[in-house]
Amino acid sequence: MELYVEILASTIRYTVPLILACIAGLWSERSGIVDIGLEGKMLIAAFVAASGAAVYGSAWIGLGLAILTSVGFALIHGYAAINQRGNQVVSGVAINMLAAGLAVVLGNEWFREGGRTPALPPEGRFLPLEIPGISALADVPGLGAVVKIFFSHSILTYVAFILVPVTAWALSRTRFGLRLRAVGENPHAVDTAGISVARLRYMAVIIAGVLCGIAGTFISISLSSSFVRDITAGTGFMALAALIFANWRAWPALGACLLFGFLQASGTFLQGKHLLGVEIPVQFINMLPYLMTVVLLAGFIGKSIPPRASGLPYIKDR
Repeated sequence: MELYVEILASTIRYTVPLILACIAGLWSERSGIVDIGLEGKMLIAAFVAASGAAVYGSAWIGLGLAILTSVGFALIHGYAAINQRGNQVVSGVAINMLAAGLAVVLGNEWFREGGRTPALPPEGRFLPLEIPGISALADVPGLGAVVKIFFSHSILTYVAFILVPVTAWALSRTRFGLRLRAVGENPHAVDTAGISVARLRYMAVIIAGVLCGIAGTFISISLSSSFVRDITAGTGFMALAALIFANWRAWPALGACLLFGFLQASGTFLQGKHLLGVEIPVQFINMLPYLMTVVLLAGFIGKSIPPRASGLPYIKDR
């Protein structure tokens, strides 16, 4: 029983960066901007968050710096895709490569630890919240498991899950969300109505940058206690797969991210275990989330229809 509780609690933790990155991609791609650079923005945010927390001794300063950096990278992608009408996939790949190289070079130059950042003190991390009265329930039979699964997480975890209904509501019920979706479907019609296509798309990539900043921060100073090379380990690409699997919708995206999170958590706890008398290879366990990504994208997701203007630069009619 204890093992199942640990797996479920870890599932929630592993799901957090996936949700944040997936929702970031949802905002960006609903506006018509393909965002392959989710991985890069998370990676550079993870590095900056850990660096800022190490230097200033504050997780909140690390979070703020990470968001600013991620938004900066998002604006670079936005400038290339919106103003210069460049290839959005190429721009996203360039963001990933730039972030991966820059994080290691700066980390080695600043801290001299081979690209790592120093281990963070408690005040430099987002640790599980201490909710009054909840800790007293941890030893109660039945309730203890519920407490461990749902109430042993940092504030960023609850922010991530709250953002799912907020995003679903904003994209379907607010004027801004409906206009944003219209830009992703028919930007010419939006422009004809006197609404700036570029402005809406820039707002979408900024929102994506903010969310990737939070995701990277969670990975390096909540889920971990420092930054190491390639700490995101393909989370951005799994988030993109979850987004496609969810057909660019918020609630199904949550389900897809929970599935990937469960596979990651199961892999962690199954290492060294035996199945039918045979020890499960660590390599097989580690590849499960990525194998599921390939399986889902290979045809088990049904017909997935992206926004009609996704990836297409908008050229204003004269």
